[in-house]
Amino acid sequence: MSTLRDLVEEHTSLQPADIDHLHRLAGDWQLLSDLSFADLLLWVPTDGHDTFLCVAQVRPTTAPTAYQDDQVGRTVSGPEIAHLTIAYQQGRIWREGDPVWYGDVPARHEAIPVRLRDEEGEPGEVIGVIGRDTNLSMARTPSQLELNYLTTADDLAQMVADGTFPPARHRGETTSAPRVGDGLIRLDASGKVTYASPNAQSAFRRLGFASHLVGEDLAALAARLADDPLEGTDASARILASLGGEAPTRKEIEARGATVLTRALPLMPAGVPIGALVLVRDVTEVRLRDRALVTKDATIREIHHRVKNNLQTVAALLRLQARRVEVPAAKTALEESVRRVASIALVHETLSMSSDEAVEFDGIVDRVASAAAEVGTTASSVAMRRVGTFGVLPAEIATSLVMVLNELLINAVEHGFPEIDGVGAVGEVVVSARRHRKQLHVTVVDDGKGLPPEFDPELGGKLGLQIVRALVTGELRGTINLRARAERGTHAEIVVPLSKR
Repeated sequence: MSTLRDLVEEHTSLQPADIDHLHRLAGDWQLLSDLSFADLLLWVPTDGHDTFLCVAQVRPTTAPTAYQDDQVGRTVSGPEIAHLTIAYQQGRIWREGDPVWYGDVPARHEAIPVRLRDEEGEPGEVIGVIGRDTNLSMARTPSQLELNYLTTADDLAQMVADGTFPPARHRGETTSAPRVGDGLIRLDASGKVTYASPNAQSAFRRLGFASHLVGEDLAALAARLADDPLEGTDASARILASLGGEAPTRKEIEARGATVLTRALPLMPAGVPIGALVLVRDVTEVRLRDRALVTKDATIREIHHRVKNNLQTVAALLRLQARRVEVPAAKTALEESVRRVASIALVHETLSMSSDEAVEFDGIVDRVASAAAEVGTTASSVAMRRVGTFGVLPAEIATSLVMVLNELLINAVEHGFPEIDGVGAVGEVVVSARRHRKQLHVTVVDDGKGLPPEFDPELGGKLGLQIVRALVTGELRGTINLRARAERGTHAEIVVPLSKR
């Protein structure tokens, strides 16, 4: 299915600013749909044709839909678009006409012109039409809640026609929550509550206000209830700002261990401020879970920090022991163990600074490569270079992969560029990484002396290569291919699946 932008760009000559406004409208019109108890269809006239194209659709969560099928991409013409044409050409809301039938569902047609205000704040040309279609099969005498919903919906519909709804999206706000069903409060021009839905009343009761909201000055009440006076003043200021025609960012009010999210919207039909709409949602349980997750994340980071410290202590003890050992083979084994432990400590050090169980692996590889380059003899000069990026890897992959790369790089330096008769070798080791089809492909290539002729890639190798094979095939569930290069040097390729384990 094509997106709103794709459909508009293909079939109309609307400008980018117009399309952005339609996008903002489609991102915020669930509010209007729920208040109207109606389906909303966004229609745009097509270029060179006497037709309208549906580019977006939303169904109400408060009432049955009038359309069982998706209408996006549908074109209409002839008598079927009479109400859309009147709203588009005359720039007014169309409410006349008899009910129509969609299959066996009776529906009431309405059409709301969509405008975008220019840079001077004046209403611009009509750029589209919202079809507001209400399913009449459940028609009955509306309750007080429904009457207040419908009245507010009419005010917002007029603001759509004026070009003052939806408001500009604030940075960082990706949704229009809270929703209508979470809790709705309507204020008059003085800021007094004229209506509060049962859910809104319950939300404020959790904040410690046991009386009825109707008749209360909501801005003063928010300032009085909040535990933190500064937060209360901020919440009050945002409600007052909405009465002045602004659409402030959402704000949370905390009191008595409860948290209520509020969103204030100005009501300005025909440009006249008549009050504000305040949507509220009790998010106490959500915030409790958020705090629990933050505590859990902090605990996990602390564990990684302690593991890193313990591994560094073990490495220091092994290093101290290596200095006291006189047997060359034992000294070498201890020094190799130091490097292996230190490479694992690098991963835990990175995890201790991360908010999740994943690490940016490029920095770890660079540090391991730098340490491996120092293992060679003082007479040899081996350059390390990384090509491509590993990206972010989960901890379970990173811990094993860093040990694998540590062994391969040290092997390349020690055995690929040996010192001969006091003369050091000069060369380069290149580590390459790329992702392809949920797999990580890693190669370690050097231009050293290469593998001995009798070397068996499946069985040969000392402890280091045995560790590499065990980690790649076991922990990483991958494959490794070790071979001599045609010109000179050694080529090692590792393929590791990145799918969930």
